[in-house]
Amino acid sequence: MTTNKPLNIGISACLLGEKVRFDGGHKSLTFAQNTLSKYVNYHPICPEVGIGMSIPRKPIRLIDDNQIIKLVDSRDSSIDYTNKMNQFAEQKCQHMAHLNGFILTSKSPSCGMERMKVFDKDGNLQHRKGVGLFAKELMQQHPNLPVEEDGRLSDKSLRENFIERIYIHAQWQNQVAQSEQLKDLIDFHSCHKYQIMAHSYQAYKDLGKLVANHDKKPIEQLKEAYFSRLMQALKQIAGRKKHCNVLMHIQGYFKRDIKPHDKQELSRLILHYRQGLVPLLAPLTLIKHFLMLYPNEYLNQQSYFNPYPLEMGLSG
Repeated sequence: MTTNKPLNIGISACLLGEKVRFDGGHKSLTFAQNTLSKYVNYHPICPEVGIGMSIPRKPIRLIDDNQIIKLVDSRDSSIDYTNKMNQFAEQKCQHMAHLNGFILTSKSPSCGMERMKVFDKDGNLQHRKGVGLFAKELMQQHPNLPVEEDGRLSDKSLRENFIERIYIHAQWQNQVAQSEQLKDLIDFHSCHKYQIMAHSYQAYKDLGKLVANHDKKPIEQLKEAYFSRLMQALKQIAGRKKHCNVLMHIQGYFKRDIKPHDKQELSRLILHYRQGLVPLLAPLTLIKHFLMLYPNEYLNQQSYFNPYPLEMGLSG
């Protein structure tokens, strides 16, 4: 169950091939340019250029100045860009409610989302626990926004997880975010049951309790709590064991319809998937075949079968 509307994705401009880096070059991300670009509208940003820095320019770094993280010239820490960058980031991030995700540049003092080098004023490395100033503001203002770095997207599982999250984010924005009807939240939860379970069974139970709304919370408060818990849960990678649990749940819907040898074949494919012998697409394709033969309205609406366009070639 994917949205037909193009998704809006923020991205560090250098990842789209724009020559905005400190050395006048770029850091083109093939996946963003060749694959994801067919499904999204990009909104490129270069924070350094945004605060008026030149191309090319002197390198910058993060330093710890009495427990205050600052953005300074790499060779002269008295040249301080901290206030400019913080002001730019705060203002820019206030206008990103339309985005469904953001791809940042790793190892960037402005855009790095984790493991950034932090030095002291004399240039000595203190630790690798820093966060780029723009990235930090982005994630603080929009904690439920799917955010990833270019380097991490080279990992197949992380790439698929990010794509799945941006599509769910878009579905939420289109179906629930502007609604004042509890029914729309209930329908959303129902349609995403198995997709959520594939990431965290506990989260699915927790979200079910929220939807039941025994505490009679106002709808906006309920939606905020639900969406926050949902997006946190989806960060957990849906591994083979979790997928197999979901597949066996779904298999139960056909126990009275399919013939014994068909049931055995599905069980075999699920086992082979768990053992890493076949991709997830193998048992899913057979399940979809059974759904055509024995339609089930509840299963037909499940986002689990179509979390993103199959044409993206991500299913493993």
